[in-house]
Amino acid sequence: MSQTPPAQNQPYPGRTGEMAPEPRDEMRDYVGRDLLHGKKALITGGDSGIGRAVAVAFAKEGADVAIAYLSEHEDAAHTGKLIEAAGRRCVLLPGDLADREHCASVVEQTVAELGGLDVLVNNVAYQAPVDGLEELTDEQWEHTFAVNIHSYFRVMKAALPHLREGSAIINTSSINGLRGNKTLIDYSATKGAINAFTYSMAQNLVDRGIRINAVAPGPVWTPLIPATMPEEKVDSFGGNVPMGRPADPDEIAPSYVFFASGRMSSYYTGEVLAPIGGETLPG
Repeated sequence: MSQTPPAQNQPYPGRTGEMAPEPRDEMRDYVGRDLLHGKKALITGGDSGIGRAVAVAFAKEGADVAIAYLSEHEDAAHTGKLIEAAGRRCVLLPGDLADREHCASVVEQTVAELGGLDVLVNNVAYQAPVDGLEELTDEQWEHTFAVNIHSYFRVMKAALPHLREGSAIINTSSINGLRGNKTLIDYSATKGAINAFTYSMAQNLVDRGIRINAVAPGPVWTPLIPATMPEEKVDSFGGNVPMGRPADPDEIAPSYVFFASGRMSSYYTGEVLAPIGGETLPG
């Protein structure tokens, strides 16, 4: 994307085809090198945005992919076609990952359909801006945590019995988990929790040979943005970073390939990689 998007909004959870401009999220120019040959991957929130780009990149690297998503069937079907066009298998797993039982179910379905699990990407997310804490209801706080961090815990816990030495887990964090956001209070809190969870589990799993890292992007043009932000904020979305624009998902997905591939990142665990458009953070 060369500039900030125009003002727009749409109902949650959002649809790629209704975005203007549509994001670059199909990895069309990406050439795989068999970095994930024969691997089996599960990506939550894999129907669109970063999840779609990661799913297609993984497929082009030789992985079969299961994608868990809420209800965006059209977007999920399109992602499935892109994966199959890359010559790999795709499993579509709709349902609400805020539900405890569904978190375990997507793992079991992935293993049953693909024959195993080697790479887990926790990527599903919910956000809803508020002007202040007084506006933030208990219901929203609990739902944001259920989707953004409880599902990461539950899916990971269900996945661990299937993961072997050399497996990789990648969690999607956010710049907001590193420096906060005055209108995304609950969302930022969950993203900070994801970072600490990643650090802790990296230490916990190192003796089992399972690596776990996080990617913490800055502004990325995905359906979540027009589906959860007011029009006037969409109009300036991404304009505050030094690059002056949001990223497209295609620009973020290679970070996930890097962490998923043992050939590329065998000495990385407990790392938070932040593609944030030129913003610099202390520490």
